Parts: sequence; structure tokens; C-alpha cells
Amino acid sequence: MTLSTEQLMLVEQRLSNEKKSIGIVYLLWLLFGALGIHRFYLGKTRSALGMLVLTILGGFTLAVSIGAFISIGAFFLIALAVWLLVDAFLIPGMIKADAQAKRLTIANEIHNMTSPKFF
Repeated sequence: MTLSTEQLMLVEQRLSNEKKSIGIVYLLWLLFGALGIHRFYLGKTRSALGMLVLTILGGFTLAVSIGAFISIGAFFLIALAVWLLVDAFLIPGMIKADAQAKRLTIANEIHNMTSPKFF
């Protein structure tokens, strides 16, 4: 598929309107990271649900066994903290991958709209 210069400009214009903001993602990560909200925003629903479940299980099991020296909830929350730290470095790549997928989708849409139809 080859697009003209005008079509490529249209793709980039639409992409700039639709792509995710790195500032918003980092704000969501900072404020609601333990709930996986930044991953929901990026469309990574399964891993976002994983973070949410890890937070709920960690908080619940930590609260239930608060008298114990070490509880399973602490391990859940430590794993979540490591995951959040790793996410801080993965966010730019996730945004770039999302933008690339959108760029391809938009380019296909424009190509299909402008290509001649033979019946």
C-alpha cells in the first residue's frame, strides 16, 4: 500500500488528534497506578485487571492478617510496587506502540476510502 503525500499528511493529522498523551499516562500512573488505570487508558485491559486484582488481594490479605509478622498481602503489594516501577520505564514504549498501531489503522482506512472500487 502506497499513500500519497497528502494522504500521509492526513494520517499524521488524525494520529496527532487520536494518540495518547504521555503526560496524562504518567499522571494516571502517579495517582492511580496501583489500580492499573494508566494501563486501562492505554488499552491494556488484561494487565490492568491484573494490577487491580493484585492491589485488592494485597490490601485485603494485609488487612486481615495485620497481626502476623509477614503476610501474603505484603508479597502481593511488593510485587505490585515492582510492577509499577517497571511500568514507569515501559510507558514511552507502550505509547509508541499504540501510536504505531493507530497509524496503521488510519492508513488502511484512508487507503480503502480512496482506492477505486470495481464491481
